[in-house]
Amino acid sequence: MGSVRFDILEKLDKKDQEAVAYFLRLLLNKTKYRKLKEEIEERRKEIERGDTLSHSEIWDQLDV
Repeated sequence: MGSVRFDILEKLDKKDQEAVAYFLRLLLNKTKYRKLKEEIEERRKEIERGDTLSHSEIWDQLDV
């Protein structure tokens, strides 16, 4: 896909500019947070299964 030309947005009326801006925010948020949401969901599943480390196990792994 080619580069986005923002000068086109200036030609739209205010209502259409707001609609385009809303759509862009939805797309950016979806892409921006997808990986984080997947990681959070995976952590929740681990907790439900009991696949978590204790405090001492964490320190033992750090070898401190």
